[in-house]
Amino acid sequence: MIHMISCGYDFIHRDGITIDRPAGAGNYAFVFFRSNSEVVLDGRLLTAEKNSYIIFRPETTHLYRELENPFVNDWFHCEGNEFLDFLLQLNFPFDTLIKAIDPLVITRCIRELQNIYRQGGSLRDKIIDSEIRTLFMKLRNLFERAALPDKMSRYFHEFSDLRGELYSSPQIHLSVEKIASRVNLSKSYFQHIYKELFGCSVVSEIINSRLEYAKYLLGNSSLSIAAISKMCGYENDTHFMRQFKRFVGVTPSGYRSQR
Repeated sequence: MIHMISCGYDFIHRDGITIDRPAGAGNYAFVFFRSNSEVVLDGRLLTAEKNSYIIFRPETTHLYRELENPFVNDWFHCEGNEFLDFLLQLNFPFDTLIKAIDPLVITRCIRELQNIYRQGGSLRDKIIDSEIRTLFMKLRNLFERAALPDKMSRYFHEFSDLRGELYSSPQIHLSVEKIASRVNLSKSYFQHIYKELFGCSVVSEIINSRLEYAKYLLGNSSLSIAAISKMCGYENDTHFMRQFKRFVGVTPSGYRSQR
């Protein structure tokens, strides 16, 4: 099990602070820099840009301090025999500054870790173990975004929100032009970026969001095919049935009978 030793969320050092560990922390130290900072890692001077993070090995000599005031960071320390194997399985880099693609993933998790740690309870340690593992799996899953050119990665958060809306509101008729206008991009450039970020076209995503909702309704309600068609944003049930058969492989009624 992964055990958390200490945790800090939204720590604000108005006059700055220097954390100096010439023999390492003695445990795994995760630091999320929310302001521009300076890191000395095994004698190497590095700049940690705002919204960068790092996981230090227990024995790694390191120092970090502010490059601007106030110095703001989130952090936690943890230990456990399973932690090293877990990160090695993820191929997660130690002692490496990484720019966060989605900073909210980190801040939300550390805030939750702090709350759980303070609340106590018989299941606290198991919950913390699960939360820490989830955080690193999410960060590892986002690594591929870091390989994108800056002009692509800077759209990731905004495009992710748009993508979430497509799946949460499949009944709403949204043209590609209208979606693109929300991020002040032309239709063609918006489509190009969307495919680079998510590996599929926005049109395919719209269709998939509707069909996923349709499959849920077919398997979990007694609504008619016509009613489901309308709830999924189709103007007529004929178009719905044809598209469902094309992409799912069976008719809506056939899918329902299988379920």
